[in-house]
Amino acid sequence: MEPLYIIVLLLTGIGTGFASGMLGVGGCFIMVPIQYWILSIMGIDPKTATLVAFGTSLAVAFPTAMNGALGHYHRGVVVKRAAILLGLSGTIGAFLGGTMASRTPDELLRISFGLMIFAAALKMTTETAEPRKKQTEKTLPFLLLGLPVGFICGLVGIGGGIIMVPAMTAYLGFRIHQAIGTSTAAIMFTSLGGTLSYVVNGLGAPNLPAHSLGYVNLIQWVLLAGTSIPMARVGVWAAHRLPAKGLKWVFITLMIYASLKMMGIFNLLDPPS
Repeated sequence: MEPLYIIVLLLTGIGTGFASGMLGVGGCFIMVPIQYWILSIMGIDPKTATLVAFGTSLAVAFPTAMNGALGHYHRGVVVKRAAILLGLSGTIGAFLGGTMASRTPDELLRISFGLMIFAAALKMTTETAEPRKKQTEKTLPFLLLGLPVGFICGLVGIGGGIIMVPAMTAYLGFRIHQAIGTSTAAIMFTSLGGTLSYVVNGLGAPNLPAHSLGYVNLIQWVLLAGTSIPMARVGVWAAHRLPAKGLKWVFITLMIYASLKMMGIFNLLDPPS
């Protein structure tokens, strides 16, 4: 792999880990466009590049979320019961979503990914730090939220926090720090389910990049996870000590950029040659 790509992936891992710990997301919205770009330049066909980017990003999200969840747990903001219920139903949904992704046209996957991230970014612009209702203690709402979120995670290669955090604060009565901490813990489950699906469905697939296990590229995984895992704790520190308003808008901007990039909007703006 070219030294430039190695540096880009290491820096991407830093941003991913920080976003994961800070905002309770998997960080896949940062990794996927970068991975897709690198794989495309390396000559990997668009469908395979999309699936490898999704599978590898989910594999990175698992240990990154685990480290971030431990940090949030030590600060008392992980609601264990909610995280387990969201995670278990999300794991099933993520495996099913990953299976469907392997049978879905790559252009549709990229557009779906872009629309999901764009919608989540718009939702974040309206979120406040205070819950609008009392935190629910019922089981069914968490199961009903976890299953479709997990399915979307597997289908478009995201950890699910960009959906869970807004939903938990807006509809389930979670304070923002509780939502972030609990979402980070739940992502351990959803990302693991999605990863297993991409590994199983990618075994024996043609045109995979070298050193891949199914649709998970081990070289990219090492480079991304090597920096994202330790940076998750830095993101946790920031979430509990730094003012979140300005940082929230930075990540909203980044999410919008990533969504437009994956949907190919910038390609439409290029003048014809």
